[in-house]
Amino acid sequence: MALPSVLAGTPVTRPVFQDIGHVGKAVFYVAGTAAVMVFLWGMWLRVRKYRRGRPAMRWPIIRQALAGRARTGSARGIGRPDTRTIGTLASNKTIGRGDRATGIAHFFIFWGFLVAFAATVILTIDVDVVRNLSRLIAGHEDSFFHGPFFLVYTFTVDTMGFAFLLSLIYMMVRRGVRRPWRLGYARAEQPESGYSRKRLATGDWVFLGLLLAILVTAYLLTGLRILSQGMPWFTLFSPFGRLTAQMFAAFGMTPAGAVPAHTVMWWVHAALALSFVAYIPYSKAMHMLLDMVNLLATDRSATPSLPAPVPAEGQAGYQRLSDFTWKELLDLDACTKCGRCHEVCPARTAGAPLSPRDLILDLRQWADTSSGGHTFLDREQRPEPTGPLAAGEGVRIAGDVVAERTLWSCTTCMHCVEVCPVGVEHVPTIVQLRRSLVDEGAMDPTLQTALQNLATQGNSFGKSARMRARWTKGLDFQIPDARKTPVKYLWFVGDFASFDDRLQENSRALARILRTAGMDFGLLYDAERNAGNDVRRVGEEGLFEMLAEHNIETLRQAQFEEIFTTDPHSLNTLRNEYPERGGTYKVWHYTELLAHLLESGEIRARKLGYKVTYHDPCYLARYNGVTQAPRRILRALGCELVEMPRNGVNTFCCGAGGGRIWMDDSFLTERPSENRIREAVGLDVSQFIVACPKDVTMYSDAAKTTGNDGRLTVRDITLLVAEAMAPATEEVAV
Repeated sequence: MALPSVLAGTPVTRPVFQDIGHVGKAVFYVAGTAAVMVFLWGMWLRVRKYRRGRPAMRWPIIRQALAGRARTGSARGIGRPDTRTIGTLASNKTIGRGDRATGIAHFFIFWGFLVAFAATVILTIDVDVVRNLSRLIAGHEDSFFHGPFFLVYTFTVDTMGFAFLLSLIYMMVRRGVRRPWRLGYARAEQPESGYSRKRLATGDWVFLGLLLAILVTAYLLTGLRILSQGMPWFTLFSPFGRLTAQMFAAFGMTPAGAVPAHTVMWWVHAALALSFVAYIPYSKAMHMLLDMVNLLATDRSATPSLPAPVPAEGQAGYQRLSDFTWKELLDLDACTKCGRCHEVCPARTAGAPLSPRDLILDLRQWADTSSGGHTFLDREQRPEPTGPLAAGEGVRIAGDVVAERTLWSCTTCMHCVEVCPVGVEHVPTIVQLRRSLVDEGAMDPTLQTALQNLATQGNSFGKSARMRARWTKGLDFQIPDARKTPVKYLWFVGDFASFDDRLQENSRALARILRTAGMDFGLLYDAERNAGNDVRRVGEEGLFEMLAEHNIETLRQAQFEEIFTTDPHSLNTLRNEYPERGGTYKVWHYTELLAHLLESGEIRARKLGYKVTYHDPCYLARYNGVTQAPRRILRALGCELVEMPRNGVNTFCCGAGGGRIWMDDSFLTERPSENRIREAVGLDVSQFIVACPKDVTMYSDAAKTTGNDGRLTVRDITLLVAEAMAPATEEVAV
């Protein structure tokens, strides 16, 4: 018999309120209404909190993402693209990046939940809208919940629900048996009075346990219904529900015995489902509603090009809840406590009291308390009202809620932002809080000295501007002054490559290479100032604006077509932060120029044949997406590259960024640079190649302090090119 004939002669559907009765239905609707009201009240508390935040200018970004258009992370369109469109988010790629198994499990949890939600909505429309309206208007009851539609509905819900169930079990085994350490809640910063995060762990298990109980009771309910109906043929379209029914039958349950058991299970399942609905806004489950919005609103350029301070007279940095933008407040609630940022943070690895995860959780608890909201279980406990429990007049967000040393520990490496699967933007928030500390003068004396030098001399070394180009005196040719002579390329050298005696030969080597290649380039000489990248990330916005204004005005007077720079930190600010201040240029890193010159044949170099490893600078790779140019150089020079375990955009920070190079690091258990050198030593290479002046300084020191300076030579990639261009018998400085 053909399928349509079978469908025509059989009531292919299922009862919705089987054996519940009118009183039971009334009780269910009252309970359902109460659950929805509790849910809506919790949602209102969240929305009320977000409404207290400042505008974030993210609606154009959300519209772009919904339209499926990728955004770039650079004001010039040169940096890394941000491909967080609605399609990529639907595929859960941000969750699976770096953890494929978890990504797959989360994909089925995400879509399993959406299918279950859609199934409930469809059933509600049929039972409460279509059937009631048809009785009222036509005088008889109509329904679309039967026939082919019902079969597709049943099969989809049954199979996706089972995938949801298996994925949930995997996540529970992962958390409870495998127990990756990043899921632990030990704090990086230890409060003197002690703390307890048992409630956070309990909240995780309640969330998972409720979902598991809802799914298990759903299949038990389906199995009991199928058995009570005598196992009709169309229940083949509910394979896992039918399997459950067969299991009940195998244990001796009869169709008649399944009827009362079904009624009991119906109420158990309904109670669990309604409790979960009411629980969502007050628990970790809230991330199911927030994370998609947060990802769509994420602006990757917000870290390379930091937001402006709070537009309030006489105020610097964040001092109250209303200073945060709605996106930053949404960030706090979107965090799933997955620990990925905690795992990769160089400050935490070095023993500093900073964990990006802890920072977000502390701010979330404080923001909830300050806004009158409440999250059950998901709260840290302390015997004293410190940290996230601090409340009342005079409480400083930067200093009381989040400790000063915690904020100063950040290297602004952006790895936390890079790995966050839900789009939390940690670094801009940290910088806004640092601005408050700078305004108070709460900083290391060494940092204060560096800022004073930058304010008076335009460089952190405190040397006269007339000495900035002194390194050129070792050359046998004169580099043009771009303020007087038109050039194609303006070389923005940067402080370390100009003033540090250990790095000046690297600058001269690059100048000779470019001269040999016939490059038309010039300098600003004493008119160049620090670009201000790290000044801004320290939180000294006024000084940054002063430096940027000076440099932009100087560049306006110079005659050039494009800029290249030695320093990735300068590259970031020139490329991403100067345009909004009227300084729009095409800016390159010097490795991009060298790679082009080697590949085009404008530089002739012999094969060196060295076995080397290469370190990606954070501000080059992660901030600006320049990862291939240095590798192209190494290939052109015939070097065997042994990649660091953490490479490319997943590189590990040297520890110098965010102004940390100007601060005391004696309290660290192991400097990030030392951690990196130990990693490189295990690769059986003789040379550690870098492409950042600060990296030369940081890693040369680290090689000495770890006792590996005899086993590993730290070299700027410029020196490899210079060596390959020189005759084999000629020595090149290392």
